[in-house]
Amino acid sequence: MLQFLKNLPNLSIAAFIVRWILGVLFVMAGYWKVFILTPAAHTDNFFITPYADSWIPQWLLWPLGMGIPFLELIAGILLCLGLRVREAATALGLLLILTTYGHALQEPLFDIDGHTFTRLALIVFLLMLPAGADKITLDHWLSRKAS
Repeated sequence: MLQFLKNLPNLSIAAFIVRWILGVLFVMAGYWKVFILTPAAHTDNFFITPYADSWIPQWLLWPLGMGIPFLELIAGILLCLGLRVREAATALGLLLILTTYGHALQEPLFDIDGHTFTRLALIVFLLMLPAGADKITLDHWLSRKAS
């Protein structure tokens, strides 16, 4: 459907820029949550305390709160490197669904225009690219080396 994208000039450069912006956003968020705030404080501040009175059980809130910082950090690094880009972008897209639901659970008319929408637009761009369109990646280099 989007095969016309393959013929666009500078598509790899556009993809590279989008990957790096998105990667840096998630690396920095993950870095802060892992090394400065700490995963335990992230879990308590953003999961346990805010959702204590919700339907979500604590046994589910703990692994989500502890795991999200590492997911953001690792997936952000993968995007910057251009390694497993589709998997990393998909995981981050699913994370955005989860966080959007969490915000909407607390505030039903949650304004998605901030961080969420910007990141979503960048993720969708990456996922809509035809396979092989982004040539400035480790994925591309490894696939050429293997063949």
